[in-house]
Amino acid sequence: MDRLERLIRLCAALGLLVAGWMGCARVPGVEVPYVQTPSEVVMEMLRLARVTPEDVVYDLGSGDGRLVIAAARYFGARGVGIELDPALVAESAKIARRAGVGERTRFLQQDIFEADISEATGVTMYLSPGVNARLRSKLQSQLEPGARIVSHDFPIGDWAPERVVQFKGPDRIHALSLWTVSPR
Repeated sequence: MDRLERLIRLCAALGLLVAGWMGCARVPGVEVPYVQTPSEVVMEMLRLARVTPEDVVYDLGSGDGRLVIAAARYFGARGVGIELDPALVAESAKIARRAGVGERTRFLQQDIFEADISEATGVTMYLSPGVNARLRSKLQSQLEPGARIVSHDFPIGDWAPERVVQFKGPDRIHALSLWTVSPR
C-alpha cells in the first residue's frame, strides 16, 4: 500500500469516526455510522463490480438504499439491502418504490453477520476495516465462486484485492477495492 492510499484510508476512517460522534449511529448494535456514499461513487462501485441484469447485488449496511436502488434502476439487477436501522430500511423501501424498482429490491432489517447472503453475485460495502476483516470468512464461505465484492475505502483484512481504483468524488478521492471469490 503506497503512502497516498494509506492517507486516503486514514481520512476516510476519520470521517466515519467523526460522523459517529455527530450522532449518525444511534441504533443499538450499529458498529459503523451511516455515512452517505456520493452518487458518483455508487455508480463507480457498480461498474467496478461489473453488475449486469443477471446479478443479485447485496449491499451490507445499506443505509438509505441508494446502492441497491441504483443497481436495479441503472443496471437492471435485483438488489438486497441489509441494514440494522429500521427507519433507514423503511425509507429505502419507500425510495425504491418511488424510483420504480420496488419489485426488484428488498431491504431487510438484519445484522450483516447473521444475514444469509448466499444468493448474492455481487456484494458492496462501506463499513470499517475491523468489520470488513470480520466479514471475510462469511464472504468466502457463503458466496459462490465468481461473486464480486467491492469495498468503499477499506480493505478486507489481509485479503489482497485484485484491483484498487482511486476515484475522485465531489469532496475527496475514494478508494474502491474489488475481490472475486475463488473456487473453494
